[in-house]
Amino acid sequence: MALVLGLVLAASLLVWRVSTAPVHVRVEDAMVTVPTGPRGAQRVQLDTRWYVPATASARAPAPAVLLAHGFGGTKESVADQARYLAEQGYVVLTWTAQGFGRSGGQIHLMDPDYEVSDARRLLDLLARRSDVLRDGPGDPRVGVVGSSYGGALALLLAGLDKRVDAIVPQATWNDLGRALFPEATGKGPREGVFKRAWASWLYAAGLGRSVPDLDPATVRSSVPESTDTADLASGSRDGSPDEAVAGRARSSTATAFLPELARVLTDTAACGRFALEVCRMYHRVAATGRADAATVRLLRRSSPAAVLDRITAPTLLIQGTADTLFPLAEAEANAVGIAANGTPVRVLWFSGGHDAGPGSTLDRRRIRNATRTWLDHYVRGSGPKPPRSFAFTRVTSTGELGYDVATLGLYTRRYPGLDGDQPPRVVSLTGHPSTISSPPKAGPAALSSMPGLGIVTRSPLARAFVHDIPGQAVAYESAPLSTPVDVVGAPTVRLQAASPTGSAVLFVKLYDVAPDGGATLPGGNVAAVRLTGLPTSYAEARPVTVTLPGLVHRFPTGHRIRVTVAAADQAYAGPESPQVYVAGLADAAIELPRVRARTPSDPAAPWLAALAALAGLCALGVVGAFLVGRHGRSRRERLVDAGHADTPLVVRGLAKTYGRDHVVLRGVDFTVRRGQVVGLLGPNGAGKTTCLRILHGLVRPTAGEVLVFGQRVVPGASVLSRVGVLVESPGFLPHLSGRANLELFWRATGRPLEEARMPEVLEIAGLGAALDRRVREYSHGMRQRLAIAQAMLGMPDLLILDEPTDGLDPPQIAGLRRVLRQYAATGRAVLVSSHLLAEVELTCTHVVVLHEGRRVAAGPVADVAGDQGTVEVEVTDVERAASLVSTLPVASVARRERDLVVVLNGVARSEVVRTLVTGGVGVERVGPRGRLEDRFLALVGQDGPERIGDRP
Repeated sequence: MALVLGLVLAASLLVWRVSTAPVHVRVEDAMVTVPTGPRGAQRVQLDTRWYVPATASARAPAPAVLLAHGFGGTKESVADQARYLAEQGYVVLTWTAQGFGRSGGQIHLMDPDYEVSDARRLLDLLARRSDVLRDGPGDPRVGVVGSSYGGALALLLAGLDKRVDAIVPQATWNDLGRALFPEATGKGPREGVFKRAWASWLYAAGLGRSVPDLDPATVRSSVPESTDTADLASGSRDGSPDEAVAGRARSSTATAFLPELARVLTDTAACGRFALEVCRMYHRVAATGRADAATVRLLRRSSPAAVLDRITAPTLLIQGTADTLFPLAEAEANAVGIAANGTPVRVLWFSGGHDAGPGSTLDRRRIRNATRTWLDHYVRGSGPKPPRSFAFTRVTSTGELGYDVATLGLYTRRYPGLDGDQPPRVVSLTGHPSTISSPPKAGPAALSSMPGLGIVTRSPLARAFVHDIPGQAVAYESAPLSTPVDVVGAPTVRLQAASPTGSAVLFVKLYDVAPDGGATLPGGNVAAVRLTGLPTSYAEARPVTVTLPGLVHRFPTGHRIRVTVAAADQAYAGPESPQVYVAGLADAAIELPRVRARTPSDPAAPWLAALAALAGLCALGVVGAFLVGRHGRSRRERLVDAGHADTPLVVRGLAKTYGRDHVVLRGVDFTVRRGQVVGLLGPNGAGKTTCLRILHGLVRPTAGEVLVFGQRVVPGASVLSRVGVLVESPGFLPHLSGRANLELFWRATGRPLEEARMPEVLEIAGLGAALDRRVREYSHGMRQRLAIAQAMLGMPDLLILDEPTDGLDPPQIAGLRRVLRQYAATGRAVLVSSHLLAEVELTCTHVVVLHEGRRVAAGPVADVAGDQGTVEVEVTDVERAASLVSTLPVASVARRERDLVVVLNGVARSEVVRTLVTGGVGVERVGPRGRLEDRFLALVGQDGPERIGDRP
């Protein structure tokens, strides 16, 4: 049966491999001229590239994808994604937006008359191809995908062209004015605080390597509306173009136009490939730090917010949690606006963004699968309907420089928004209002975000940048957290401030403070606030609610939550002159949104789920065959020995043989009772480690049985939850702290954290502040103490430890000795395997000695060690003492450096002492010669094991 099922599985894998083999893709580059500008009066050349799968033809037309790049990119920026979609059977059209790369034109920031109009002309091209599926004449079956700049295009195009069937915008904006001029109390861009660092970076990215030629269209768009320039570029009806221009140059209108032409030439040289109105807008806001009415109007034209009520194409919104340019609030505004029309909307958050790239491997896989599923259903018309669930990821670890992000995937049934779907958790903070100052033009000050380098905000290096400068910020801080706090959404605080000038620009930040004092800024984001109408007295100030940027973050146990109110931030434009404010939190508390989320199975693709189901069926068949063959034995294994229900451990006839003739254990019997600390001894190769593995179900015995509280031990037996184990080298995740490793281990058992008895266990570990350091920084001894603590989690009734003193120093060994004695005294039991015989003698109440796989001794330590009728006598003169004792009828006398070992043979100790003293030999000490080490060596020595009476 196993062979047949294996062949079925192999055949299924072969079918899957053939069905998922990459489709051959043909790539075609072309320069395309399209009308652009108001009413299409201008022409622009676009650098395009087609990705056509071999499966697409006039007889079998394929659905299409319009794939847009981000700001500053080109068609090459999305080449990998385009090829992937083409391999899935889509005809993909990519292009370089005007103003970038080899395309002509200028940058208008996704203006409906320019960049969006260009995309509409590209839809026309798709509709004219015979290998592209159409819904009707001039209407291609098409989805639009893009990130950032391209994401805004997807939204605007869907709002302005009903031919779009589905869109997947990622890491993009809702209102460009609000994104560049945020204000966290709910005011509009006119009152917002300018993101100077990001705007400067975007401006520099758009300048390009060369200044484009001045063409008539540029001149025309720059002339005041009152000037008649209709024929400037084309000449008059009656004369030549040169004569027309010369004639107008002599006219009063042309005379008024010439200074404007000179200004255009000057502006163009400083604006690179930006359109003049965009360039001038930047120059204005860079000088003033404020958005005027013209700026707000221009940015509004480039904002999806203006067309959300027209979007009917199903929308998958993907937004990053590490994005100081377009934070999560931009995606939420898009989701709310589109869903209000009844349009299907799904929201995903990932750990990347403009500050952290594409996120983790898990994020990249989830985004790719979600995008494909969305397009397959709504564009191709195949595949299951995508879920409406909300998926997001939480960062669990990063590399030293912020790279190598690891994340945990989570989801809920519905998108909860930035407010969460649970009552917010209110955390009390301690702090007081304080006077803070703002330097002129916000410098020097803390730097919350660094465009293009934001990924380092996840690394320890970022602490030097985000740290608030003394005198510029007031801080409020929580007590150390007793349990982890998960935040999903936008926290809120109530801010109160006073200013001599009646206004203030402030920045509210949320820090995660580790036990060592190191602070990180989750997501690298801050809440910028501009307050007006402030009183001069703090007591008269009215609180305002500040909504911090949305985030996904876990504050671990022992960490603190810190909220600071800063007067300056170098990433934003501040007041031109120095300012002094009094600021604080009105309620000394913060509200943290929460989401009840679960971990999904997150299959890599639909075929993987099907393959997993097939593999599961095969596995069930194999297991079923195995269970049928083992039915009789399984029934016996399920029996419970009620007579030993209160006995921690009973070992009966335990035997283990590997292969045909390698015998490791031979009929071993012993019992561990409550209150006992039992030492398992034996030389190397005696079978101790194999025995321990059998005791907690890792290895099946060849014969015999193990009972734990009367239940027979088999792999996975429920009674093993009452056993704590440390066998061989412990395994820990080196990038996590000791505390996090213990919590992760316990969570894997599926039991509540409060049952772990964590405070008691941590006290036993004795690691102090090192518990919150990464395990990779631990010494061998520290790892061993952490492993002992892990075995004691939940304070199990039976504790099995293999070489627990390995790596411990003498004081720690002595401490462990006390702990084990006390542990057993509470009614529990301990089994210890160790090669330190003297330590076993001091720690254990009973011992079991193995040799060559057999039990050669068992019983109380004192009985196994035995008195043996032997004494040690420490004397002042060994030679004379040996001579005097030899006159007595003792069995033997052995000389050492300062003492004699005398086998009495019935002679009283007092008689030996009297003989030595009367003979003139000083006696320093007399004691029994009954050490466990001697007895152990006698049991396993070269003469073979010597059996003694067993006392289980």
